[in-house]
Amino acid sequence: MSEHVSPETAQHLVEKVSAWYRAQIRNEQGSANPDSEHLKMLKAELAVCAADLLTLDEDASSEEVAEIAARYAARAQELGGQ
Repeated sequence: MSEHVSPETAQHLVEKVSAWYRAQIRNEQGSANPDSEHLKMLKAELAVCAADLLTLDEDASSEEVAEIAARYAARAQELGGQ
């Protein structure tokens, strides 16, 4: 991603993906037979989102912001297709 991306835009993308993971965790936990491995993977991905939000909150460089935004834009598109 070569153009300037604001930290707010990157944060919005991370929050969008985080919301998807939280919804999946709730669905899995509410199912009749929750898959513990799937839950573990979902929670790990949600933790990565939290770490990336923290990076954005800690005055990330413009390169870090752009990298996070690109990664989460791709992830949001990928998850939207599921």
